[in-house]
Amino acid sequence: LCGDLKVQGPFPFSLLCLQVIKCKAAVMWEANKPFSIEEVEVAPPKAHEVRIKIVATGICRSDDHVVTGALVMPFPIILGHEAAGVVESVGQGVTSVKPGDKVIPLFVPQCGECNSCLSTKGNLCHKNDIGSGAGLMPDGTSRFTCKGKAIHHFIGTSTFTEYTVVHESAVAKIDSAAPLEKVCLIGCGFSTGYGAAVQTAKVEPGSTCVIFGLGGVGLSVVMGCKAAGASRIIAVDINSDKFAKAKELGATDCVNPKDFKKPIHEVLIEMTGHGVDYSFEVIGRTETMTAALACCQYNYGVSVIVGVPPAAQKISFDPMLLFTGRTWKGSVFGGWKSKDSVPKLVADYMKKKFVLDPLITHTLPFTKINEGFDLLRTGK
Repeated sequence: LCGDLKVQGPFPFSLLCLQVIKCKAAVMWEANKPFSIEEVEVAPPKAHEVRIKIVATGICRSDDHVVTGALVMPFPIILGHEAAGVVESVGQGVTSVKPGDKVIPLFVPQCGECNSCLSTKGNLCHKNDIGSGAGLMPDGTSRFTCKGKAIHHFIGTSTFTEYTVVHESAVAKIDSAAPLEKVCLIGCGFSTGYGAAVQTAKVEPGSTCVIFGLGGVGLSVVMGCKAAGASRIIAVDINSDKFAKAKELGATDCVNPKDFKKPIHEVLIEMTGHGVDYSFEVIGRTETMTAALACCQYNYGVSVIVGVPPAAQKISFDPMLLFTGRTWKGSVFGGWKSKDSVPKLVADYMKKKFVLDPLITHTLPFTKINEGFDLLRTGK
């Protein structure tokens, strides 16, 4: 570590000068434009920071929400938040990981000190950058430079780059035998969906569930509901091509709202007789959020918002929906305390307690990231 370092006498270790790394990154210069593959400079990690070589990263709809403006973040920015890699170097004071460790960056950090981290009821660490959208490291600066300009970070991770820097509270060491091209999904999609069912909703055996949206996160909710012992799992999507995969992962019924003239919540109430026990909105649309609330049992039904709400939109709904007893909840990263839970989820994957392969539809080289987003937007 080079800097203002004052050391007296002989010392039993070598001083390594951590250098700036030049590498490829997919930079988003402005909204609604393609990603631009650029050479960027990645600064060395400062105290309590970790520099990671990214090996594999998933594409998530939340990244696309930034592209379209539905999730407001500052530009230029390096997106990506679902990844796995290897620690390249660490800053002063880092104790939880070392160079060579396999790791997963955490877009929900776990500082271990704030009320959410100390509470058994929450997981959204106060040091997260989801709400503020500052796009910077905790010290208020960036580690990325491109063409002489500072580039913003994305929710403390920025994984669409060959190297990234994260705070120590935003990285988890995982099993050294884990296949990074699979377990990268535990960095967001799988954990978010699976946890929404087993951790946030706490789905019970024999219950009835409905999932709105069958992307990677929605399919992971299906898997969570099945693991929890739900007896009926209804999968809802306007793209019927998603239904075969949903059934493979545990859905018992598949419904396309386009096949009906009446509102989807009425269809689901008729299908179940009284509404579902648990509903999950995994799209990020206000219309489906209210439909998911309306379709759950009027007195004890629980509805969970998993999809990222669109910016600057409000929900209007009949308060009687809640007065009768329903519960409306939100779930970020599946309710998991990230630093504690991610290594355990990876261990469970290694023990074959759940599968990840069905969630991976395409594997592309990094330079084809724009093609990857085209596949996402076309529902493929």
